[in-house]
Amino acid sequence: MEIKQRVESKELKVYRILNSRKVLSIKEAVHLANLEKGYEGELLFDERLRKVKNDWLVLNDLQLESNNNDFQIDSLIIAQKPAILFEIKNYEGDYYIDGDKWFYNNGTEILNPVSQLERSEMLLRRMLRDLSHNVPIETHLIFINPDFHLYNAPRNLPIIFPTQLNRFFDKLTKMQSTIYERHKTLARKLFSEHKTDFPLRKIPKYSYGELRKGVTCASCYSFMIESKKSFIVCKNCGSIEKVESAILRSVDELSLLFPEKKITTSGVFEWTKGIKTTETIQKILLKKFVKIGSTKASYYVKKS
Repeated sequence: MEIKQRVESKELKVYRILNSRKVLSIKEAVHLANLEKGYEGELLFDERLRKVKNDWLVLNDLQLESNNNDFQIDSLIIAQKPAILFEIKNYEGDYYIDGDKWFYNNGTEILNPVSQLERSEMLLRRMLRDLSHNVPIETHLIFINPDFHLYNAPRNLPIIFPTQLNRFFDKLTKMQSTIYERHKTLARKLFSEHKTDFPLRKIPKYSYGELRKGVTCASCYSFMIESKKSFIVCKNCGSIEKVESAILRSVDELSLLFPEKKITTSGVFEWTKGIKTTETIQKILLKKFVKIGSTKASYYVKKS
C-alpha cells in the first residue's frame, strides 16, 4: 500500500516553469534535463514495485530532517522486517569507480551515490531511534536504466544493476511480511515528518519582470494557447484543459515562484496575460480561495 505517492519535486516544478518563461543557461538546462531523467527513473521504479504483491507500506520521496540535517529518501518500504531503503538512479551510459570516487566514462567525476545512500541510512536510523522505533534497515542502490554499465564495482556494494532487477523484484515478491498496527503507526509518523519547506539550493536567479506572462499548456508548456468559452486548446500539442483548471494552475505557479506575493485578481490577470476578465478570475479564485478585505487592496488565501 502506498502511504505517500510520488510527485514532482519543488525544484523540478520551478525549473519547468522558468524554462517556459525565460531562457535558461546551458548549465541550468542540463540540470533540468537531469531532474527530468531522475524523476522518470523513479516513476519506472514505482511501476515495477506496484506489480509486487506483498503486505507492506510504501512511502515515496520523503524530505526529512534529523539532528538539523536534512535528507531525502527516494522510496522506503516498511515491511514486517526489515524496512527497505532505496536510492534510485536513472544513469545512462558507462561509468567507473576509482577508489571511493565515481566517474562518467569521459572522466567527469560525479557524486558517489553509495555515499548518498549511506548518509540517508545513517540519518534515518537516528530518526527511527529518536522516534523509539527499533527497526532494522536494508539498503539498495537501484540502477533502473537498462543502458547503464559500471566498471570496477566491488561485489560488496549494495547495488542492484539493471540485469538483476527481475530477480530482485522476484525476491521481494517472495519476502514474507505481515503489517501490524505498529508498522502503520511508524508510517504515519514518518509521513507527518515529511517537510515541504526545505530551501531550494539550485534555483536559477529570476525576477518577475523578466518572466514571460501568459498561460502555458499543462502538457507541453507551450504558450500557443487558444482560449474558448470554458476551455483552452493548445495549438502545439492539441491538449485541452478547462479554463478554471488552467487559471488555478497558473496561480500555483505564481505562488511557487513568488511566495511573498499576495494573490490578487489584478495580479492573476497580469500573470495570465488577460486570458479572462478580472470578474471571471475572481469567480474562479473564490472556489479555492478565501477573499481577505473588500477594497482594492483585497487579496486571496487558499482554503485550508
